[in-house]
Amino acid sequence: MKRLLLILAVLGFMQNAQAQFGLGGSGQKITITGRITAIIADSATKTPIDYATISLIRVKDNKSVNGAVTDAKGKVTLQNVSPDQYKLSIGFMGYKSKTVLLKTSPEKPDLNAGTIYISGTQSNLKEVSITGKTPMIENKIDKVVYNAEQDVTTAGGNASDVMRKVPMVSVDIDGNPTLRGSAVRVLINGKPSGTMSNSVSDALKMIPAEEIKSVEVITSPSAKYDAEGAGGIINIITKKKTAQGINGNASVSAGTRQNNGNFSLNGKKGRLGITSNFGVQYAIPQDTRVILLNDNYTANTSLLQDGFTKAKRYGYNGSVGLDYDINGYNSLSTNIKYNDFTTGSDGSVNAIRRVVDTISNYQRFSENNVSFKNLDWSADYRRTTKKEGEEFTVSGQASFGRNTTDFNTYNVFPNGQSTARILGDNTGKNNEYTVQTDYTYPFSKDVILETGLKGIFRTIQSKYASSDQDFDYNQDVGAAYGVLSFKLAKALDVKAGLRAEYTDISGVSGSSLNFNNDYFNLFPSAIISKKMKGNSTLKLSYNRRMQRPSLNYLNPFLNSTDPQNQSQGNPSLSPELTDLVELGYSTFIKGSVINASVFYRSTMDVIESIYIPSQLLTTYSNVGNNRSFGANVFGSYNPLPKWTLMSNFSVNTYNVRNTQTNVSTGTYANYTVFARSAISFKGGWNTEIFGVYNGTRRTFQGTAGAMAFYGGAFKKDIMKKQATVGVNVLNPFNRDLHIRTENGSPTFLQSTNIYYPLRSFGVNFSYKFGKVTFTQPKKKKGVNNDDLKQDEGAGGIGGGVQPKQ
Repeated sequence: MKRLLLILAVLGFMQNAQAQFGLGGSGQKITITGRITAIIADSATKTPIDYATISLIRVKDNKSVNGAVTDAKGKVTLQNVSPDQYKLSIGFMGYKSKTVLLKTSPEKPDLNAGTIYISGTQSNLKEVSITGKTPMIENKIDKVVYNAEQDVTTAGGNASDVMRKVPMVSVDIDGNPTLRGSAVRVLINGKPSGTMSNSVSDALKMIPAEEIKSVEVITSPSAKYDAEGAGGIINIITKKKTAQGINGNASVSAGTRQNNGNFSLNGKKGRLGITSNFGVQYAIPQDTRVILLNDNYTANTSLLQDGFTKAKRYGYNGSVGLDYDINGYNSLSTNIKYNDFTTGSDGSVNAIRRVVDTISNYQRFSENNVSFKNLDWSADYRRTTKKEGEEFTVSGQASFGRNTTDFNTYNVFPNGQSTARILGDNTGKNNEYTVQTDYTYPFSKDVILETGLKGIFRTIQSKYASSDQDFDYNQDVGAAYGVLSFKLAKALDVKAGLRAEYTDISGVSGSSLNFNNDYFNLFPSAIISKKMKGNSTLKLSYNRRMQRPSLNYLNPFLNSTDPQNQSQGNPSLSPELTDLVELGYSTFIKGSVINASVFYRSTMDVIESIYIPSQLLTTYSNVGNNRSFGANVFGSYNPLPKWTLMSNFSVNTYNVRNTQTNVSTGTYANYTVFARSAISFKGGWNTEIFGVYNGTRRTFQGTAGAMAFYGGAFKKDIMKKQATVGVNVLNPFNRDLHIRTENGSPTFLQSTNIYYPLRSFGVNFSYKFGKVTFTQPKKKKGVNNDDLKQDEGAGGIGGGVQPKQ
């Protein structure tokens, strides 16, 4: 019944918006208008110019009728342009202004003006030729952007490798990202993938680094975003070309650790655009050493395990997307994406067990296999009007995920006898359906209203050979939001909003646990920004966010790959609620960038993994409340025109107090440091080195050890810049990345030492092909819907590369 009411509410809003917008067939006829598109580039370097100011002036009355600024690729799109004669005026600091005459007609309302080159002023020509390239890091009013396509060391890796170099982001040994010490929500092109609901770490390993254009870090999302993700949002933008014509890219990377292949093909003719991509990956199996010590002081027992696992990982993914502009006001887009990913390991362990004064030893052999299959289908409709900035969208997405886990383990004693095999077989199904509608209305240039409704419907089933571990879980979420942007006293930009979410949960676990829970939450957000002298910006923000437990946290399936160190989810978890206040400052000084922020964060019902020694079990629990202070400083400096130095430092405190036992961890500091040096040479040569250090991280029961790694790369443009070839290296002087984790109390100690094989050498090759036409007037380009709000992605959840043995 509740699910039906949610659907009716969403459909009711859509119908009301349809009536107000005149989307039915009986409204007043609208004259077809078109679009004018262009690429603005530097005349000397031929590189695109972002943030150039574009004005469209009607010739007959010399009146400005439209305007915009260029994006990171120098592209500008002026919508809702009536057929007429115009002057396109282009201006940018340090460049000579330029005016181009254009004409559109009712027969051809859309015009592609092609690439328009503008010249730097005489005193600025030299500087322009050096700085025309897109910077590695861009600091914008509401986010920090890491342009991965400018990083030559990412070749041959995957999204987890890219994440490790993103400002403010930390990645653990399994590949799970956190943002300033808190879980995040990960989106791909503004949308979630159903695979994220199973394991973020494994989903990130499916994305080749070569396909990533940029990574956006949003620490203070407004109320228009889903409240999911206590630490904020990480949005991965993949490469997508929609220029007229057929073009594509093929890349291959081979190395001692990872091997990737990727092929993309894109086509654009008139109003129709098609994008496609296919990729494969294979990780060469290597030995990971795991030493595990469990001491139970109460029972006077001890177990020491020392062994190796050899993991294998392979998979493939593909996607196809269509974009079609019906006319100047209406457009459609749809996308289908499929992932298939498998990881497994064979392990052997030497164990010494002590029970009081009796000592025994044995060998344990195990096999473990995990696979993920996921299909995402999305469709979007976008409607604009003659009023610039007014927009209505309807979006839907369906995700179908299937994952399997099976294990086989047994012990062999010195006398040759062996125990019976312990078998496990778990199949999970995760179906998610999302429908949403959003509306933006500009009352004026400075006052803009954004509002919308959303419904998310999840059905999760986890089946086991023994029905007492079966798990059926339903989660329905209904949401509504409103955001108002305006200027205050002509000096301050204000953006304030409120989001309301209702969550209804029901489920059955085995034959004993039947649960039902529902809750209603309000999520306010506000940001005040002031531009200061010298290209400086001061920003104060507040928001409330939530972290719902994902499938890996909830699933009660008992994984007994290691009977002495089992793992299991907890269906009774409550969501985390977080309040964040942040003060940020950014400035640009002679080509250098400095971005600094301080924040206070309060999180209720923190979810963490805990170890229960009496059950030899690791599970999840709401361990308590955390009040944290933190700071982040990012800087970029060019000591020479083609030499860039970059560094980022993040620190946050950790102090969790359990409300039931009143036990506190005390206050500790978690921090991470990143440094990079990159140099460009004549002839298309690029080189860089980098290093990352994540300090010891405090947890409720203990600590997770520090982690340090470093690398470098060379890349060379060849074949008239149509192709690149490069080499890269990671941790060349250390084969293993050593991570020590401890959990303990007066009654027990659990110590784990993992020696993960991280050292790698690789070569990569990438080739761009196809012909892109800008010289003749073409139909308008497709609509970019990357800013659509999306449903839940699970931040910082389990699923490791190397299962503990």
